[in-house]
Order: sequence, then C-alpha cells, then structure tokens
Amino acid sequence: MTLSKQHIQFVRSLQLKKFRQKYNNFVVEGDKMVREILQQQHIRMASLYALPEWLDANALLLTYCNVPMHPISPAELHKISGLSTPNQVLAVADIPEPPTITSLALEGFSLYLDQIQDPGNLGTLLRIADWFGLRYVFCSPGCVDVYNPKVVQASMGAILRVPCLERNLPELTAAFPTLPICGAVLDGDNLFRTTLPQHGLIVIGNESRGIAEDTAALLTNRLTIPAPQHAGAESLNAAVAAGIIIAVLIDRA
Repeated sequence: MTLSKQHIQFVRSLQLKKFRQKYNNFVVEGDKMVREILQQQHIRMASLYALPEWLDANALLLTYCNVPMHPISPAELHKISGLSTPNQVLAVADIPEPPTITSLALEGFSLYLDQIQDPGNLGTLLRIADWFGLRYVFCSPGCVDVYNPKVVQASMGAILRVPCLERNLPELTAAFPTLPICGAVLDGDNLFRTTLPQHGLIVIGNESRGIAEDTAALLTNRLTIPAPQHAGAESLNAAVAAGIIIAVLIDRA
C-alpha cells in the first residue's frame, strides 16, 4: 500500500512536543526497540510502519499483535523517520500514564533531573537509571521532553522500562519530608569519604549551570566528586557525574 499524506504528516508531527501532547503519542524507531515494545504490556503500540522484509522476518512476533500495520517502501520510511538513516521499522506508541508514587521514601534511589536540556544526555541518564535499577526518574519543568525522539533513541530502550515523571522538587519534598536529597556541588563533602544515605533522590543539574539555587537549597547531602590535583577538565558531563554518584551510593547502601 502507498502511505497517505495524512499518515506522513501525522507521524512527522510527532517530532514536535506540542503534537506529542495533542495526540498523546510518541515515535519509536529501529528493529531492537520496536521488537522490545511489542513484547511488553505497559506501553500500547498504536500503529506500525515497516519494510515488508521486516514484517516477514518478525511474522511470529506479530501473530497476536492487534496493531494496525503499514507495509511501506524505504522511500516512505525515509519520509516519516527522524533519523538520517532509517532502520527498517517505526512505531507510534501511546504515552503511558505516569505511575503512582507510593514508596519513594522507603526504598532505593531515584533520579531527579534539574533542567537537563540535551536530548542525548537525558537518554544516557535514562540508560544509567535503567542499569542501576533506579525506581523513578523525575524531570523538572524545563527539562527536554522525555519523549523527544532523540531522547527515545539515546535511551536505547530504557524509556520503556524506567518510570519517568515531571515533578517540581518542592512537591516531592512536601510529599516525602524525610527523604534524603543528594546532589553534586562544588563545595560539597567528598563523595568517597562522607557518610551517605541508604536511599533517596539523586539530583543532577543542568549541563552548563549545574543545580539551580532553589533546588540546591533543598539538598540534605551536598556532595563533591573530587578531582586529582592536576586534573585538566573544568567539570564532568552530567551523565558521567550521575554514573559515578549512583554507583557509589548504591555500593555503600
């Protein structure tokens, strides 16, 4: 079948946040991620656009899949894809309902992202949260949209597994007043030597400005990742810093 202009316009519109919010849909691209979304339950796939050879190769997986499927040509896939080199298949999925926060204060660690702007960084942070089994990833208002196609691609499937919610930090501290709030600041305690909490929120700040002042004021554990005396770098990438902090906190918990 030939893909209609309406289908092309709809899928391409989902590259923009206002249309993702309007239709409550986002785009998932590539063989690995689309197969993964087909095999889980909590995110519903709304439609599937794929090359005929991909549909044939995955016929068994698609047997019980009640999703509208559109066999398309490579040229048509290129028209709807956000990638410079499209990868066989594209799916439109429903944005899931945010989970209810019930035991955040009682077990494990969660990530709070303060004004993260780069889609690649956010996707990598989701992968880190997925790797370490963090309970939630909270994004402050002003973060790049978690369903931005570049975030989805950079997450390498983590977005399908890690619960992500937009929240203000004061809202979380009001709901969980005893919750430890950890964040990296220049004048903090040495991460590797100080006493650390057994659970809590880990705050990661904006790529260029770090943790905002009003957010930093809510930190209960101000931490510093010490650099060797002759280190040349002025700072660490947000995702790199997050990986170090999370690894130490979980190891010491």
